[in-house]
Amino acid sequence: MSDPQFCYVTTRGRVSGRAHEIEIWFAREQDAMTIYMLSGGRDRSDWVRNIRANGTVTVRIGDETSEGTGRIVESDTDEDALARRLLEEKYGHTMDLTRWLRESLPVAVDLRSQ
Repeated sequence: MSDPQFCYVTTRGRVSGRAHEIEIWFAREQDAMTIYMLSGGRDRSDWVRNIRANGTVTVRIGDETSEGTGRIVESDTDEDALARRLLEEKYGHTMDLTRWLRESLPVAVDLRSQ
């Protein structure tokens, strides 16, 4: 079974401490416990800033909700290339994502098993 188009990531506000949920494209290798997302706003995006301050997140994919730890993927690593490739494979057939794939900041969430 393939993953849905979007997942829902809930972070904690770095100042307010309140829950903030976003809907976002994501990709992962089959049966993997790490999901990857790209932030077009790079580290200016609130959700990325929240993860930098507190990596504890909740991720909802379809009917499944998991706790996880969010982190910024290091630039120019194998994991960086993997994240971009997975997102290109999942979404690149619908439109030209070349610039987004090249310029966005990759973010990973390591999910905890239930």
